[in-house]
Amino acid sequence: MRQIRILTIDDHSLLRAGISAVIQDEKDMLVVGEGGSGREAIEIFRSLLPDVTLMDLQMPDMNGLEAIASIRREHPQARIIVLTTYGGDVLARRALKGGATGYILKSMIRRDLLEAIRTVYAGKRYIPSQVAAELADHYAEDELSDREVEVLREVAGGLSNKIIASHLSITEATVKAHMKSIMLKLGASDRTHAVGIATARGYLV
Repeated sequence: MRQIRILTIDDHSLLRAGISAVIQDEKDMLVVGEGGSGREAIEIFRSLLPDVTLMDLQMPDMNGLEAIASIRREHPQARIIVLTTYGGDVLARRALKGGATGYILKSMIRRDLLEAIRTVYAGKRYIPSQVAAELADHYAEDELSDREVEVLREVAGGLSNKIIASHLSITEATVKAHMKSIMLKLGASDRTHAVGIATARGYLV
């Protein structure tokens, strides 16, 4: 039996150990390498050429989305499963558009990881029902622009429109216009509500 060669990338060694523990008794799988950052992911992938890579999103040095894009530029057939604590539709959509072939939450590792690895190795995508439902719920909605996310990050920090305008080198009127658009897109009733929705969906991660 040919084993599925797996690379695990996460900045928490305990999580990497937990993944290895889940995989160790599977006769058709083998962890061949580990790394703790996006840059390490690129270098280790290049040297090992694993069958499936498990990739965290939030890491020092280079995040998982950037690492996925870089790996896929060199190796378009790379099979990469995102492992993350964030279930929002925005990050999932960006990861899948960026080249990820699977997306599971870290809370699902014991339940879904093995199936995800086998599914992705077989050339299919793996998206658990919880994440798929989030993607479907917001499929037809307009995404926040990069500038709107910038404004919302400032709002999340408790800053006034005047200070936000100064930080971003725009006018107060422009900040207000962005906030109007943000609340319309998110279906939010006020600034605090908008920040909460955006955080849950993954805009402010």
